[in-house]
Amino acid sequence: MSEFQELSRSVAGLRVIVTGAASGMGRATAKVFAAEGARVAVTDFNGDGAAAVAKDIVAKGQSAKAWKLDVSSASEISSVVSTIASEFGGIDIVVNNAGVSTRLPIDGEGYDELWDRGVSILLTAHQRIIRAALPHLRKSKSPRVVNIASTEALGATSGHSPYSAAKAGVTGLTRSLAVELGREGITVNCICPGPITTGMTARISDEHKAVYAKRRTALGRYGLPEEVAHMTLSLCLPAASFLTGVTIPVDGGLMARNA
Repeated sequence: MSEFQELSRSVAGLRVIVTGAASGMGRATAKVFAAEGARVAVTDFNGDGAAAVAKDIVAKGQSAKAWKLDVSSASEISSVVSTIASEFGGIDIVVNNAGVSTRLPIDGEGYDELWDRGVSILLTAHQRIIRAALPHLRKSKSPRVVNIASTEALGATSGHSPYSAAKAGVTGLTRSLAVELGREGITVNCICPGPITTGMTARISDEHKAVYAKRRTALGRYGLPEEVAHMTLSLCLPAASFLTGVTIPVDGGLMARNA
């Protein structure tokens, strides 16, 4: 019988890229990693928002720097990821969180344009960022990728076909890259958040949220961005080295509930 092995549960000093980090789950993720001692690259299309998050982190004596990043731009991804790796001395963790809402019936005006935009931001950007970071992940002692999808990848809502299709693509990309990169020690996992209190759900009334949560979730409430962020952190621990290719719903029991 082999001796008990101590496995690290610390991300202190690890270098993390978080996309869509100016608000919601991305902001929570950046702050959770920074609080645990990681060096965080806060990236977002909203450059001022990213800068504000990084400023909050630094004010607490933690490590972060902001970059403006439009994940729909292949050239920006290449440039920003390269700059982050240069300034941080490498990359250990990628959290693909950036997203956009794409609600429109399939026969709605502008559907093709919305489809292209949704797939670009919600799916294509994920593989581009991973590819840009891959040379640096290969040099890391604890390389991790976490893709943020949605429970819309597991069960659909009417009028969300571009979003659901793209998010389902993220789960497939996750499994494929987990298999492809596994022999190199790079883990690739996916989180599917359910109903979470973020900017995307802010337009839904509190009354409607309460009714929906009680009817659909086991816990009877919406989740917090921080609850998703802590699951992301767990997947990125050095000790999580034998977990890859999985899709984890963080949904308050939404997908577990049959009625």
